[in-house]
Amino acid sequence: MKLLEGKTALITGASRGIGKAIAHRFALEGADIAITNIADDEDFQSTIKELGGHGVRVKGYVSNAASFEDSQKVAEQIVKDFGRIDVLVNNAGIIKRIPMLEMPVSDFREVIDIDLIAPFLVSKRLVPGMIRKQSGKIINICSMMSEYGRRSVAAYASAKGGLKMLTRNMCVEWAKYNIQVNGIGPGYIATELTGPLREKGNPFNDLVMSRTPAGKWGTPDDVANAALFLASKASDFVNGHILYVDGGILANFGYVKGENDL
Repeated sequence: MKLLEGKTALITGASRGIGKAIAHRFALEGADIAITNIADDEDFQSTIKELGGHGVRVKGYVSNAASFEDSQKVAEQIVKDFGRIDVLVNNAGIIKRIPMLEMPVSDFREVIDIDLIAPFLVSKRLVPGMIRKQSGKIINICSMMSEYGRRSVAAYASAKGGLKMLTRNMCVEWAKYNIQVNGIGPGYIATELTGPLREKGNPFNDLVMSRTPAGKWGTPDDVANAALFLASKASDFVNGHILYVDGGILANFGYVKGENDL
């Protein structure tokens, strides 16, 4: 018996990277899959085709996560097409690396809209169905920036910190309906977008390697495996928790070169 056999999962922003890996992991475990993307581009269509190869039902939807009307409309269509959503993964997100004094308010708001308000909107639309059947799983993709800040990512850190607390408040309100709401905080993950940062000699790669006790970057599959745990019955008494998949970075203050390791 596959872990998600008979379940239907919605993963937002799943055309590449972490979202795509989660969609593949869920499909391998028997879940029917709905995915969203902001554009009907080549990556999106390729992902839909790949997921269909797992022998499960797959549908893709173009949706602007920053639009209240669009998010509501697409969520309603997904429910019509699949009948219900058992697992929701709020993965869609953006980051804008701009120092605060230089950041237009419009850019700050866009990050908040997509990274924080969109998970609220989509969850709010789908939770009534979960309440009716007295079961459901919601997984919000948070970040290490839910815990600490870095220069030039104020909007992203604000959104992800808010998403951490939204996750906990969703748990407080919906746990009584047998709905588990948890978050995943990925560390530094090797994706197409982080490729240039991971080149040998890049100062940022050196920082990640020195700060991560595991001594390596994570993979999208590392995050997908954590999502599978939170989507399955194995996590039925785990609620309001943020699971950091970071190789130990948050446990490590760092060290000075030459410091005694004892």
